Amino acid sequence: MVVSVRSWVANEGGKHLVLMLWLAANTWLFLKTFLLYSTGQQYHYLYKMLGPGLCISRASASVLNLNCSLVLLPMCRSLLTFVRGSHTVSSRKTRRLLDKSKTFHVACGVAICIFSVVHVSAHLVNVINFSVSYSDDFPALNLARYRGEDPKLIILTTIPGVTGVLLVLILFLMFTSSSYCVRVSNYEIFWYTHNLFIVFYIILMVHMVGGALKYQTNIEAHPPGCLRANQSGAEQLGEELEQGEDEERRCREEAHFQPHYPQTWLWVSGPLCLYCAERFYRYIRSCDPVTIVTVIRHPCDVIELRMLKKNFKARPGQYIVLNCPGVSSFENHPFTLTTCPTENKETFGIHLRVVGDWTERFTQLLLPKPRIDLEILPMVQQRRYPKLYVDGPFGSPSEEVFNYDVSLCVAGGIGVTPFACVLHALLDGWKGFRLQRLYFVWVCRELQSFYWFAELLCAVHHKLWQENRPDYFNLKLFISQTDNLQGMSEEKYRPLTSRLLVGRPRWKLLLDEIAKTNNNKRVGVFCCGPKGISRTLHRLCNSARSSGTTFEFNKESFS
Repeated sequence: MVVSVRSWVANEGGKHLVLMLWLAANTWLFLKTFLLYSTGQQYHYLYKMLGPGLCISRASASVLNLNCSLVLLPMCRSLLTFVRGSHTVSSRKTRRLLDKSKTFHVACGVAICIFSVVHVSAHLVNVINFSVSYSDDFPALNLARYRGEDPKLIILTTIPGVTGVLLVLILFLMFTSSSYCVRVSNYEIFWYTHNLFIVFYIILMVHMVGGALKYQTNIEAHPPGCLRANQSGAEQLGEELEQGEDEERRCREEAHFQPHYPQTWLWVSGPLCLYCAERFYRYIRSCDPVTIVTVIRHPCDVIELRMLKKNFKARPGQYIVLNCPGVSSFENHPFTLTTCPTENKETFGIHLRVVGDWTERFTQLLLPKPRIDLEILPMVQQRRYPKLYVDGPFGSPSEEVFNYDVSLCVAGGIGVTPFACVLHALLDGWKGFRLQRLYFVWVCRELQSFYWFAELLCAVHHKLWQENRPDYFNLKLFISQTDNLQGMSEEKYRPLTSRLLVGRPRWKLLLDEIAKTNNNKRVGVFCCGPKGISRTLHRLCNSARSSGTTFEFNKESFS
């Protein structure tokens, strides 16, 4: 498959540019610090004692400072949502880069783990050198208390050593629990261990207080390598220096050393304060519980939840974060909005699939099993919903559906939720967007899944036909499981029956057909579903086409 340069630049150019700038910043910082400690006169004696381990440990520490500050920025969701919503502040290319914030967060996290290994390894060598190369000439420079001191004792009796061990343990827990298999099988472990970042940053601030590494402060009075007053005559003869040169190189005073002023807080304090301010703002915004209006059970273990909250506003494609204290006070889970508040309707809704412990317990609170001994009362008096808090809304790639002339929305199973909100916006008559044609492809394993939004799809279809715009909305439904297949026999779902296809979509033919119909246009491709579908579409969007059509790929991903 031939890759189109134009399509590749549109889909990958900005991302790779940011990646190269980030790599360049890390490389420059590493080399700059390495050279400073290897050639700087103030570190002459320390380098002579520790060797390259000093340079590697400090260079990796500089890279860690940079990434420990950057890793917090992609998690400022409200700030990113504000930037995304300010069209005067950000262009579409910039907004598409914001969609990669989670990827950048992961990249910074991986860099922290890698350079932590380098940093720890270098410092282990340094501790051994402190013990073996104990300096009798410069006692203040030593971290060891005497020559041959056990390195393990040095680590466990100094502030940098103890805090370093704690940081490694926390980082190991956060890294291992962030793996895909852990997040899918037990999200609670990921959630709780990731919140150890608060402890991590507190310990990180203390890590440099011990002053293990020291630099010389009186270079002019004591040039590195000068002849000290107590240096033996044999040493002087060995160096074969003239008497005049001896006087010029004689030290005027003993070398003075002092520990570095801690700099980690200078790197981390800004992003950390910004993140804390964001979390405080989100806490204030979400402290009022929402009113649950309706709970509907749909086929295939899907629950629809309609809610009401004062002054809540959202745009199609955005998502919210739910917290239910009745299930867990500390767990928050993201869900895409399927309906947004409008001028005529203040309620908003989500659809959630019952998968995992949290959704199962949440569903049991929403729809408890009826008790046999309970007196039959009107349903309104019987139903008591759990307390629920909503944080958000937050921006997502699906917001950009309306900012293209032509958009293709591809959903897999419950991944249809962000596009359901888009369809509701079309149905409710939202104005002020440039979208001229919408292609909608929905792939499900079971026929019953289409009933989640069957009425909505039919309503949009009828509305556009009444407005004499039948070509505006192009719908294709695919059912991949052919066992015991039955059609949608209800009369009201007739528009869907004619668009229901058996099997999997032939994505290349589908995109080629869209390209021929929309020559020399930019088509926004939005995908929310299994990785197999998104990878295939991503690859096809970068391929070359004779029609000149450019497909810009956007993938839904919660941060």
